[in-house]
Amino acid sequence: MEILWLDQDDVKSLLDMPSALEAVEMAFAQHGRNKVQMPPKSYLYFTEHNGDLRTMPAFLEEEDVAGVKVVNVHPENRKVGLPTVMATVILNSTSTGAPLAMMDGTYLTDIRTGAAGGVAARYLARESSSVVGMVGAGNQARTQLEAISNVFDLEQVYVFDLDTSRAEKFKEGMEPVACCDITVVDSIQKACNADILVTTTPSRQPIIKAQWLAEGIHINAIGADARGKEELDPCILRKSRVVVDDMAQATHSGEVNVPLSEGYIRQEDIFTQLGQIVAGLHEGRESDSQVTVFDSTGLAIQDIVTANLVYKKAKNKGIGSKAKLF
Repeated sequence: MEILWLDQDDVKSLLDMPSALEAVEMAFAQHGRNKVQMPPKSYLYFTEHNGDLRTMPAFLEEEDVAGVKVVNVHPENRKVGLPTVMATVILNSTSTGAPLAMMDGTYLTDIRTGAAGGVAARYLARESSSVVGMVGAGNQARTQLEAISNVFDLEQVYVFDLDTSRAEKFKEGMEPVACCDITVVDSIQKACNADILVTTTPSRQPIIKAQWLAEGIHINAIGADARGKEELDPCILRKSRVVVDDMAQATHSGEVNVPLSEGYIRQEDIFTQLGQIVAGLHEGRESDSQVTVFDSTGLAIQDIVTANLVYKKAKNKGIGSKAKLF
């Protein structure tokens, strides 16, 4: 019994944003049609080390693919030169349960999260959107902007990060990708002067104020992906059309988790799940003046459908190494 091993260089050589956008959009549509099995991600909390470990299984019935991702989030890792997010994905045969492939999931996680933001913006942002504001300039911000630039013709990007040097590196690296001017700004408020706002911070208190937002803005709230995290003033959620990636998961670990637990909003105030919009069961925005919010927690279906894409390409191109299991 052999398993195909794909390291990060292999995954990078096989995975691009346009194909990831297509795969993730398809996964959301299947989610909207209730054609997936995906229990909410489970967590182990390492409080002493300010980190956690998560397991994320999924089965996409129409694609007949299944697997699991194991991923950690350790914000302090950057101090020792390690990624704050590291992951491994295992694909399994649905007919025998045998493991088919194991691959680096760190780069894959960045790309599929960016793709999810791109899909959300496609369905929820105004069609005329051309200005993007970025709060946070890490890896997640890079792939968010890459995905959005594949969906919209951008004219301007504003980026803010507490670490100005990181924002400057973001500008240098992403201007050729976004094909527009990127301006480093000195406040979060200035970054909010946009058609699409992307937040990718680990904040545990609101950093985006309602009064900073113009009507019609769309927000990709990416950073809150665990209990207790939040980036948006709860007043924003009260006045917006809020769309989550998965209701069960978002209510305990997404942007809505704190406002729900503290009674600022009710679950009935959440409009729907993104997959139901992608599947055509609900509309996206009602008008150009409506504020929309996408609450992204990161779904296992995104990982598995993207990993399956990588696996198929690897087999066709003879990429990767095989390891004997037994």
